[in-house]
Amino acid sequence: MLIERNSIAGTCEKFRRENKKIVFTNGCFDILHAGHVRYLTAAKKFGDILIVGLNTDESVRRLKGENRPINSEEDRAEVLLGLKAVDHVVFFGERTAENLISEIKPDVYVKGGDYTLETLPESKIVQSYGGRVEFINLVAGRSTTNVIEKIKLKA
Repeated sequence: MLIERNSIAGTCEKFRRENKKIVFTNGCFDILHAGHVRYLTAAKKFGDILIVGLNTDESVRRLKGENRPINSEEDRAEVLLGLKAVDHVVFFGERTAENLISEIKPDVYVKGGDYTLETLPESKIVQSYGGRVEFINLVAGRSTTNVIEKIKLKA
């Protein structure tokens, strides 16, 4: 289910009252590929509810350049919500997910293995309220950039 940003804190409070363990991750998820599916499936195993913070179209442009995203935020959210592992999606437009994490206060925050506690700006917030940060190894050769490059070669 897509959750409105202004409702996310209250929704998560409800999950906590139900003793649900909240897992959170975030990203652009522009062109979904096997690496994304494996990552999200692994993330879900850390808890009961997986919430994905999805970068808005404008924030993807700021992060990745004017030619991105390939797919609109609405389409990206719909595809994510079609995955068995993903329970909820919430849009965010900031450069990092720090503010969103402060609202959600997930039990577990998951990111790819290309980050460390030291390089992940959100880790300090998660640790400040007693949450845990977990890293999942990336799938070699699987990235949206690689997919786009393959398409360009075949065009």
